[in-house]
Amino acid sequence: MNDHQADLNSPESAAAADERNRKGGPRQSLSRLKSFHFHSIRTRGIAVSTGLVLITVIVAVSAYTLSLQAYYLSAARAALQAKAETASSFFADYINRTYAEYYQSAYNYAESFEDRDSLELQFIDTNGRIEISSTSLSTGIVHGSDDVQSALSYGRISVWQGRHTSTGEKIMAVSSPLISADGTVVGVMRYITSLKLIDRAVSSAALMSGGIGLAVVLIVFFSNLYFIRTITVPIASLTAMARRIAEGSYGAKVAKEHDDEIGELTDAINDMSQKLSRAERLQTEFISSVSHELRTPLTAITGWSETLGYDDAIRGDSRRGIEIISREAARLTKMVEELLEFTRIQDGRFTLQVSTVDFPSLVEECMYTYNELFRKENIAVNYFPSEDDIPEIPGDPERLKQVVLNILDNACKYGKSGKRIDVSVGMDDNSVYTAIRDYGPGIPPNELPQVKKKFFKGSSKERGSGIGLAVCDEIVARHNGILDIVNAPGGGVCVTITLPKKP
Repeated sequence: MNDHQADLNSPESAAAADERNRKGGPRQSLSRLKSFHFHSIRTRGIAVSTGLVLITVIVAVSAYTLSLQAYYLSAARAALQAKAETASSFFADYINRTYAEYYQSAYNYAESFEDRDSLELQFIDTNGRIEISSTSLSTGIVHGSDDVQSALSYGRISVWQGRHTSTGEKIMAVSSPLISADGTVVGVMRYITSLKLIDRAVSSAALMSGGIGLAVVLIVFFSNLYFIRTITVPIASLTAMARRIAEGSYGAKVAKEHDDEIGELTDAINDMSQKLSRAERLQTEFISSVSHELRTPLTAITGWSETLGYDDAIRGDSRRGIEIISREAARLTKMVEELLEFTRIQDGRFTLQVSTVDFPSLVEECMYTYNELFRKENIAVNYFPSEDDIPEIPGDPERLKQVVLNILDNACKYGKSGKRIDVSVGMDDNSVYTAIRDYGPGIPPNELPQVKKKFFKGSSKERGSGIGLAVCDEIVARHNGILDIVNAPGGGVCVTITLPKKP
């Protein structure tokens, strides 16, 4: 008998959404970025601290790798430039001689070149053509590099870095001009070296530094995980205790593990729990004392109002006054009984006298008890008995009768505007139930989860103690049953009492 309703909003058209995103895209992106958050301290703490360290390590490793690469390249460039300057000075005497002597000297120098394993030596003419090479492999015009042309045009040493046109290997080339006595550039001496070793050294250094950085990140991650755990675990315990206190477990304590801020919070929660326990005990004692004090005079008032009601000599306004006194005395008596019942539950004196109960007969008896009240309020009561033969169930008949009467009284009090009450009885495989539904205004959705809490009265203008449903819920729970209260579709409230067939 529990129905759910859903409110569906009309979806925004795709075109309108696209237009809005197009106009406010960056602003919305920034808003989404600001609203992004993690759902736990542990996740947030690890993400922030480890993320910062990870970013720092990445930046540091990248900077170290780039600076190391720049250093190696700078050192290689300086070494090649120094070698080129020395060699070009050595050839200065041969440049001013005949071409045959120059060529022979260059050829001999290339043949006896000691660094041929790591360097390539080339002699290039003014047209950019390779005349002599220490590898005997390079021939033709030099393409794809501007160091040769720069040395020929400007008469100074030029450096170039790039990839070999034929092999694709990364190389560095230094071209030194060969200048005659009259200042004319007659050729270029060129040194070429592979950058493979430098790249390998830089890669090895980057891997090593990256490994060290990863180790640092892991150390920070696990240390933060341990540190945050020392915070989140006590907080989780405090949260669980706070929930227990909120549910009424006043006086409960949580163990204090550390003398730090969390320890101070633990002391504060334990102190709050103890004070709430004392306040609850004083409240219960006060309610019990006042209820007992009210019981005796209310009994006298009720008795005398009933006696005076039988006196035919009392008529008119006096009789109406006596009826009001009798009615209000009955209302106060019912409230006192509820308060006393509540105090018995609070101090542990509430007990059940379990026997067997004919549940359908109990419900019908309760309806008959309130028949006169329904007639006075002009409320139609519709009863839907079970088509099955419902077996007797274990329970306290007086307590269960108290629950059903309370629910019927509430249906009459709060749902009388609907002028109708439906009562049904049924069973399933494991339980029996009765559903009592009125057609009144219902319960505001924000108040529905609170109606079974003690002293909750909500926004209704009807008078009451606010503990009737709390007592009913306790009685049903002691029978291992369920008291379910929902707003019925079409208006009104439906209360279902479900009790097990066996304990």
